[in-house]
Amino acid sequence: MKTESVGLKKIEGPILILEKNCDVHYDEVVRIYNDNRESQVGKVLSVTDKNIVVQVFGNTTGLSIKNTTVEFTGVPMRIPVSPDMLGRVFNGLGEPFDDLPQIFTDDYRDVNGSSINPYSREYPRDFIQTGISVIDGLTTLIRGQKLPIFSGNGLPHNILAAQIVRQARLKNADEPFTIVFAGMGVKYDVARYFIDTFEKSGVLSNVVMYLSLADAPSVERLLTPKAALTAAEYLAFDRDMHVLVIMTDMTNYCEALREVSTTRGEIPSRKGYPGYLYSDLASLYERAGRIRGKKGSITQIPILSMPNDDITHPIPDLTGYITEGQIVLERELAQRNVYPPVAGLPSLSRLMKDGIGEGMTREDHKDVSSQLFACYAKVKELRALAGVIGEEEMSDLDKQYLKFGEEFETKFLTQDQNENRSIEQTLDIGWQLLAGLPESELYRIDNKYIEKYLHKGA
Repeated sequence: MKTESVGLKKIEGPILILEKNCDVHYDEVVRIYNDNRESQVGKVLSVTDKNIVVQVFGNTTGLSIKNTTVEFTGVPMRIPVSPDMLGRVFNGLGEPFDDLPQIFTDDYRDVNGSSINPYSREYPRDFIQTGISVIDGLTTLIRGQKLPIFSGNGLPHNILAAQIVRQARLKNADEPFTIVFAGMGVKYDVARYFIDTFEKSGVLSNVVMYLSLADAPSVERLLTPKAALTAAEYLAFDRDMHVLVIMTDMTNYCEALREVSTTRGEIPSRKGYPGYLYSDLASLYERAGRIRGKKGSITQIPILSMPNDDITHPIPDLTGYITEGQIVLERELAQRNVYPPVAGLPSLSRLMKDGIGEGMTREDHKDVSSQLFACYAKVKELRALAGVIGEEEMSDLDKQYLKFGEEFETKFLTQDQNENRSIEQTLDIGWQLLAGLPESELYRIDNKYIEKYLHKGA
């Protein structure tokens, strides 16, 4: 039931503080009317015994304490869902952002979604081929997984995400991915880059975009990923599609959460973020996965920029606890023109072991990946040693490892932004690199694979 309140006590920027003279609920959608009965949408931020705090999704210019009326709808934020969403661009509230009319449907979904019973979840196992060697070979993406990209300001995380969108496919099936893109607090040029990229690659008709630009209210940034995931759940579990969700930038989302938390007068935790940052992020990340009996799936690639490249910052730190691994971009590699500049050692995929091997990728995948990790780790140690004693003082084997490290970064890690490598090509490149080391050093690979693959591409 709708109720109206005229007991407006204070207007502070986008915040309205009202006297509590009716029964309202946290997260409830409200409509704010000025004296000309022009309306705006808002949301209840907090409710106390005496006051109601409302955030307006827009500009409060022209509102007055005397003539403003607030209407409480009694429902949380909902967005329309339909197959007609595909190829459309919406703002963070689910309203058209592409100068086209709102989609016609009578199906509206709560953006907060509904929790999935853990018993109903199906374990992710299907390999997703991105065409990017360092991801497919070392930090494999699995259908239904949540695998974030940890980046830094100025690093090519957006370019990498766009390449994944263009190239991602299931290796053992012809079913294409439907893309749901959520941009929180992104600049106009970033939003334009993704739209243009999707148009040029011909995938835009299979993409749903939710954009909250940098000048949008903080609360809209908080609703954007929820709206996007609600659309993803509809497409995956109602329409049996395989959905890939890209969310950027989760750091902007967390900054908005901190801003709203401060407005509500909550006690801050680490670096000023609210104490419930972990559970709030989990409420988004845990909306990925597969459900037993459903053909569709949701795979998430959240992107977050680490402040000062600090991986121990609360945002990447808590994200790493919730998600199944991470892809970490390294500034040093980027400065040496390595693309994608994925740091081999801090990056991992916890579901990789269950989605690779015979019948999924190739029988030697697990052994080759493990050996490349081990060799590259030794390269890192030897480079540090060479910086102290000089490379000329090192043994012949050490020099072979250093050469392996250079070739690993220039041949395996580095590839063109439009280059789409099969998993077989990726593994063959790995074998070519390992062939430059003595066979005695390949202690993580089964002898039968050494005999079969070692000199195949040499």
